[in-house]
Amino acid sequence: MKKILIVEDDLTLGETLKERLESDFEVVWAANQAQAIKKIKEHDFDLVILDIGLPDGDGFQVAKTVNKSKSHILFLTAQSDAESRLEGYELGAEEFIPKPFHLKELMIRIRHVLTDHSVKPHRLSVDGIEVDFNQMSVRKRDGTIEYPAQSDLKIIEFLIKKSPQAVTRDEIMDFVWGQDKNVNIRSIDNAIVRIKKFLDLNNDDVIRNVRGIGYQWTSTDGIKNEY
Repeated sequence: MKKILIVEDDLTLGETLKERLESDFEVVWAANQAQAIKKIKEHDFDLVILDIGLPDGDGFQVAKTVNKSKSHILFLTAQSDAESRLEGYELGAEEFIPKPFHLKELMIRIRHVLTDHSVKPHRLSVDGIEVDFNQMSVRKRDGTIEYPAQSDLKIIEFLIKKSPQAVTRDEIMDFVWGQDKNVNIRSIDNAIVRIKKFLDLNNDDVIRNVRGIGYQWTSTDGIKNEY
């Protein structure tokens, strides 16, 4: 059974998360930085869920003690500033979940993080856009770097891998969220709008809406993979 460490100082939220996760995982809960670091030294965890704001420090300090080769890191945060996200990603975080969040969303992301072990390229480059899966980042055509949500990054990955083939919304949903259908089709459309915005893409430039099918990455360049 996968082992998860929850680091959360809110007693109500901590108890709720522990109770919800215990049906599927072995769960350890720490309410502050000192407890968390002690638990990390004593156990190997498959996933560490970290609240950034802790009474005796912060989740970033805890993340520095995590063995990244053994543990995934997921942050829970009420902070939405880019600097906090950048610091978290640099420390190996795979996802930021803003508070307040829906428990179903958290469960989907946890399952996704713990089951996604497929071999993938370290970097994909196409049409002047570079996707770095190690850094969880996208370098845009103008050279600026964005750190999209993991689900958005996987949508980009799937569209590029299937290019120039058009893919259906159901295919995207299966690739990104697996068999859990709590995510609706509209979520795909909203994600595409979001992706186009942060990539500074025109309406049908690179990502095209194919009527009656879904979406297509209309590559004008050869796709370069680095493993």
